[in-house]
Amino acid sequence: MVYTDEWGGYNGLPDAGRGHATVNHTPGQREWARDDDGDGVREVHDNTLEGLWAALRTFLRPFRGVSKHYLSQYVAVFQWVYNLKAAVPETLRLLLGLTPDAP
Repeated sequence: MVYTDEWGGYNGLPDAGRGHATVNHTPGQREWARDDDGDGVREVHDNTLEGLWAALRTFLRPFRGVSKHYLSQYVAVFQWVYNLKAAVPETLRLLLGLTPDAP
């Protein structure tokens, strides 16, 4: 399930087999989060997505410009790091080219 604002670029998500719910940011009708199932938890919001884009922008900033040709590779590295969540010893050994049982 993907939660977004109503920007038209997200309209293809259902065609790609993804669930999609939106919050309305239109002036006069603004909502920032919505409880669709009535359980008291406002599960429809786009703060996570906005935070993800902010984190990607911060990740890319030190590179001082990224070619469109290589952007997907930079994003793949960011995605891997973002999904890692914790640097476990085995992961660090792999990155350093050490054997898994190295001290």
